[in-house]
Amino acid sequence: MPPPGWLLLWLSLVLCSVCAALETAAQANSATDTLNVLLIIVDDLRPSLGCYGEKLVKSPNIDQLASHSLLFQNAFSQQAVCAPSRVSFLTGRRPDTTRLYDFNSYWRVHAGNFSTIPQYFKENGYMTMSVGKVFHPGISSNHSDDSPYSWSFPPYHPSSEKYENTKTCRGQDGELHANLLCPVDVTDVPEGTLPDKQSTEEAIRLLGKMETLTSPFFLAVGYHKPHIPFRYPKEFQKLYPLENITLAPDPHVPDGLPPVAYNPWMDIRRREDVQALNISVPYGPIPVDFQRKIRQSYFASVSYLDSEVGRLLSALDDLHLANRTIIAFTSDHGWALGEHGEWAKYSNFDVTTRVPLMFYVPGRTALLPEPGKKLFPYRDPFDPASESMDPGRQVVDLVELVSLFPTLTGLAGLRVPPRCPIPSFHVEVCREGQNLLKHFRFHDLEEDPYLDGNPRESIAYSQYPRPADSPQWNSDKPSLKDIKIMGYSIRTIDYRYTVWVGFNPNEFLANFSDIHAGELYFVDSDPLQDHNVYNDSQHGGFPQSLMP
Repeated sequence: MPPPGWLLLWLSLVLCSVCAALETAAQANSATDTLNVLLIIVDDLRPSLGCYGEKLVKSPNIDQLASHSLLFQNAFSQQAVCAPSRVSFLTGRRPDTTRLYDFNSYWRVHAGNFSTIPQYFKENGYMTMSVGKVFHPGISSNHSDDSPYSWSFPPYHPSSEKYENTKTCRGQDGELHANLLCPVDVTDVPEGTLPDKQSTEEAIRLLGKMETLTSPFFLAVGYHKPHIPFRYPKEFQKLYPLENITLAPDPHVPDGLPPVAYNPWMDIRRREDVQALNISVPYGPIPVDFQRKIRQSYFASVSYLDSEVGRLLSALDDLHLANRTIIAFTSDHGWALGEHGEWAKYSNFDVTTRVPLMFYVPGRTALLPEPGKKLFPYRDPFDPASESMDPGRQVVDLVELVSLFPTLTGLAGLRVPPRCPIPSFHVEVCREGQNLLKHFRFHDLEEDPYLDGNPRESIAYSQYPRPADSPQWNSDKPSLKDIKIMGYSIRTIDYRYTVWVGFNPNEFLANFSDIHAGELYFVDSDPLQDHNVYNDSQHGGFPQSLMP
């Protein structure tokens, strides 16, 4: 005899309730198991860190992060200037795809409606937040840091950043100046604080709100230093006595450097203390004593940055989030400290394109700490006991910042966007960079179909535009309409090869038959890239087969 209808209805309701409860529990477990992401982006930081073998620089907190991370020794940005580099790695597209070589366009309007890393995480259930300088502010991020596409909440910018280039530097005359070298008493500056301090405080406040949430978060924190001006708490200068500061090992413009490759570092020439030196343009050298002061202030700015990173990571630990948060640390590009007679980025050399890059993955790149122990206790750079720590596992293969997109998504367990077709202006979600997951050698990822095995992964590409064959006032940062020449550069484990070719800014086309100059450096015998042997070689043109 079949059960009565009411009993069937009752059983059906019970079954539905059980299924719903199981689904809710599964979702809760999935949310709990999902890893958060903390992306730390630094401005103008070359790998002058203890974990990269720099003995002079005190960076104990970043070194500590490196000791628990997978560190990439040879990571390169795609263009050594802020806005193009950030748009490139945050979209996973190269500058020739974003069509951003300057600061004056928004890629969604100018090139294509490309997805960004935070946008992809947001669309996959993450709460995404931006603190400080993540995208470059202004037109290149639509005056909104790409909000609301990329972020769940309006991005945060520290209120004190508006004073960065104002007269807040106390000179020897006792007056305030807009100087390059700007150690300050923090209590005396406007608002009694500095941008990176405010960014750390806001990031910690946001992390405090994340502690009890079940949904995962993606938090990007962008630090201003060591970008010029070198405005930092003056106590950090004491870490670097001038008598300990050496000059760049190659402080002169190389004889074989084509004029188009040289940048005249106009940014720092505009600072009042540099103007007072009356240096000839474009090749006049900076006096040796002032060179030491620049290097001293850069290193002091790095240690100040390190202390802020230490405060952030220590708070992550205190909030019990370190065991379930991926941490990625990188910079938008490097900065020349007198190498090749240059004091800026704006080139294709290693010193300006090579960046620090490391990933901490809980339980993967480091063992989880015992209960009550911290992974990231704050390490005081002034404490002699804060010795440099050995980095964790290192990768020497050449990698690119455009790999950040696929690598972060893969580490978080999201579907890795497919490789972009050529051209890809009509494709919103794809990536032009290699997936770096194979370097982590995770057993559960060995069969991942999205892992890349292309031998071209050992090549890094960069490019830089110029308005003319010789250095002029806008050589460092030409506007799109003024770009006449594009320098395309290939870095392999053996050499750096750069060719400067004609470029049409209206059609975004390079003419590889119109070669203006070339550079070829064999890095094994010439690691500083001082001896250009291009004219001595048989290379008459750009090897098109090596183009990305």
